[in-house]
Amino acid sequence: MNFRSVLSIILLITAIGCSPKVLPELTEDEPQTSNITVDITPVLIEQGTSFLGPCEPSICINPVDDNHIVAGSILDKVYVSKDGGNTWTQNSMQSSYGVYGDPVIRANYKGEFFYAHLSNPDGKAYESDSFLDRIVIQKSEDGGYTWSDGSYTLPRSPKDQDKQWLTVDPRDNTVYITWTEFDLYNSKDTSDYSRILFSRSDDDGESWSDPLVLSQFEGDCLDDDQTTEGAVPDVGPDGQVYVAWAYDEKIYFDKSYDKGRTWLDEDIFVVDQRGGWVFDIPGLNRCNGMPITRADRSNGPHRGDIYVNYAEQVPGMNDTEILLVKSSDEGQTWSAPIKVNDDDSGRHQFLTWMDIDQSTGYLYVVFYDRRAHANNETDVYLAVSKDGGLSFENIKINETSFTPNKLTFFGDYNDISVVNGKVRPIWTQQDGFKLSVWTAIMDF
Repeated sequence: MNFRSVLSIILLITAIGCSPKVLPELTEDEPQTSNITVDITPVLIEQGTSFLGPCEPSICINPVDDNHIVAGSILDKVYVSKDGGNTWTQNSMQSSYGVYGDPVIRANYKGEFFYAHLSNPDGKAYESDSFLDRIVIQKSEDGGYTWSDGSYTLPRSPKDQDKQWLTVDPRDNTVYITWTEFDLYNSKDTSDYSRILFSRSDDDGESWSDPLVLSQFEGDCLDDDQTTEGAVPDVGPDGQVYVAWAYDEKIYFDKSYDKGRTWLDEDIFVVDQRGGWVFDIPGLNRCNGMPITRADRSNGPHRGDIYVNYAEQVPGMNDTEILLVKSSDEGQTWSAPIKVNDDDSGRHQFLTWMDIDQSTGYLYVVFYDRRAHANNETDVYLAVSKDGGLSFENIKINETSFTPNKLTFFGDYNDISVVNGKVRPIWTQQDGFKLSVWTAIMDF
């Protein structure tokens, strides 16, 4: 999501070591145990110095070299590790089209990286009609140290382009991108709408196809439950393109069998998201449960299955759960929701992200968790499923609990990347008004 609402937070504020660890000992408030045995080393990537960033981190392991990792965070940070995530270098992205947050890092299967972000071509942000007129995608051919000026999806000013995500087809390196278009972000005018758009690049990110509208239903522009948002694409084992998104307390799904040239005439209903994709978490200025779509391309027993991971807060319940639904028939039908967090504490779990290890088909889900705390103290958990999402084991992966507060923009998402048993989640923590970005070294 973009930073129009963050601006008010900034104005409000203006007015007023890491060590290796094993599985944590459980307190009386943590009723669950884990059979997972893995060494966990939390690693600080960047310690911020102010109330704005770093947050909304994205991370990607190079599929050609799994010791090579690139990550990013708002507004314009890029991080590179060549030793599996133990140490990092840091730089800032620059583009003549502007770099304005919502970073997404993904790599193709030649080891080239892409960094997608929001645009600010005039450098005037909210004062310019061209602000957010396109999604910019910059490319690195040297492992994230230098980047192109960027290519971009078709500019559609004065409409606002927001909340994008990338995926790459391992068969031919076609790059796919989906995002939300607002006729006018945060408009209360009932004649302004939002929709899910799609584009692809057949030339390694040099150019992008004209956007197609995927969503059968248009939403409003309020960046809330009645807005179409949260489109995350993925690729099936035979090149199918899958994507799900949230709208009107439901999650919808679409698919293409011809590299995104044509899509279904009618979106497939996946599951009710009771209470919608926007909900309140104490201590956060905003929070969402938008879906993440992943497909199993492994040669394991669940090859071809599609998973949608999301969060849900049932109205009237002071509890938020991490959930998963799956399809074994290319998205035609879906399972009942499966609970990912394995506690019964009645406390909040939120801001989930998921990846699949395509060497095994195992699922890995990272999320924030308050099962051990009666207040707003927060931990980070990883959930692992080795049986196609039928069951999950959870492990705590952060070293020190932290407490967010509403006066700091905490971000709308985290990320996780898994290649050949190497699991690298990335998340934000908070100390007072200062944010920091972390990963954890976990080799399964």
